[in-house]
Amino acid sequence: MFSQQLSRRTVLRGLGTSLALPWLEAMGPLMAWTETGNPERAVPNRMALLYVPNGKNMADWTPDKEGENFDLKHILQPLAPLQKKFSVLTGLTADGARAHGDGGGDHARALASFLTGAHPRKTDGTDIRNGVSVDQVAASRVGDRTRLASLEIGGEDLAMAGNCDSGYSCVYSATMSWKSATQPLPKLVNPKLVFERLFSSSSTAETAKRDAQRRSILDFVRDDAKDLNGKIGKADSRKLDEYFSSIRDIEQRMERAAKLPPVKTPDRPAPTGVPASYEEHLQLLSDLMVLGFQADVTRVCTFVLATEGSNKPYPFINVPEGHHDLSHHGNDAKKKEKIRDINTFHVKQLAYLLTKLDSIPEADGTLLDHCMIAYGSGNSDGNAHNHDDLPVLLAGGGCGTLKMGRHIKYAKETPISNLWLSLLDRMDVKQSQLGDSTGALQGLNG
Repeated sequence: MFSQQLSRRTVLRGLGTSLALPWLEAMGPLMAWTETGNPERAVPNRMALLYVPNGKNMADWTPDKEGENFDLKHILQPLAPLQKKFSVLTGLTADGARAHGDGGGDHARALASFLTGAHPRKTDGTDIRNGVSVDQVAASRVGDRTRLASLEIGGEDLAMAGNCDSGYSCVYSATMSWKSATQPLPKLVNPKLVFERLFSSSSTAETAKRDAQRRSILDFVRDDAKDLNGKIGKADSRKLDEYFSSIRDIEQRMERAAKLPPVKTPDRPAPTGVPASYEEHLQLLSDLMVLGFQADVTRVCTFVLATEGSNKPYPFINVPEGHHDLSHHGNDAKKKEKIRDINTFHVKQLAYLLTKLDSIPEADGTLLDHCMIAYGSGNSDGNAHNHDDLPVLLAGGGCGTLKMGRHIKYAKETPISNLWLSLLDRMDVKQSQLGDSTGALQGLNG
């Protein structure tokens, strides 16, 4: 037992850097993490919401068997080692993504309504209107407990203005998170900017100075870190070394990515600082989200793997055609196989994230045990543009409030907003209504 206890909010600082620490034994008993007064909640519950565009090849996604020990179709196979850590939810609907007299624009509506349960106003001008997204409801209630109320990231850039889908503003196709009905929150695509947002409290001048010196953030906090010696034990020292190693690894990967030529795409060149490899890009963003959760910099994150309606090609998995074009497969078997391969690639990235979270010990389990990770799309079959029976997966233990390892089938037309209400409740955020919700989703805890 160490005589001097570290504060849960201990940070290391240097040249505008603010590096939060993960939970350490020297920070005191686990109950010191309790902030809600709930005696059963010893660690904070985190929520991440991941989105993939253009729906799925549903025949290769939906399990045949309900309940436990459900079968994993082709698309879900990358998650086989984690089957006890996630559940597949079928029957959920995003009614706000339907036309309701507005004609075309299913892609824009799919993303805009996914977390809001609202029907976005059809406009390609500045008079946009949607609903408040579930992540921002959570951020408004628990965001004052962390340095960042929420984090918005994405694997593909898109303009935030103009007409992108049948008269709908591009902002609807690009944005998942809405702070208010008229205030979308743009996502960060460049990992370097995400890194700075998580770990920097510096001015632009300080950031430029640090970049010019070509030194790691860890170099600037090293003296502060030395002060921890004598205050932490061997287990904490090992955990801290692993945490610092993760940060340094990300820095090095970003440095390598900056030296590689950008990948040329039919639409636009890759933004400066974004890795040439799309898979490396997504994994870097995943690692940054994990660090944000691990250090309790934020407890809420949205992650758009690719913008809705994306026509990104995937030549690195032998699919040179555009994703959106293929999604209009017309029941062509070869096109459906390629859509399946794209879908499987995206699930592989989810598996990477979940494996990373599950590899980090925390309290009585792992970081994944103290997270709620929802993954899905506002489209079901991209060819049909239907918004019922959505492909939705929920992972993590939710601090013991979720029972995983099941395929749960809900009644037809159950609003996906009911799921979001249930996740809010597990973050001790009481919300009676979200968009078109009809009540909390039942059966998630067994």
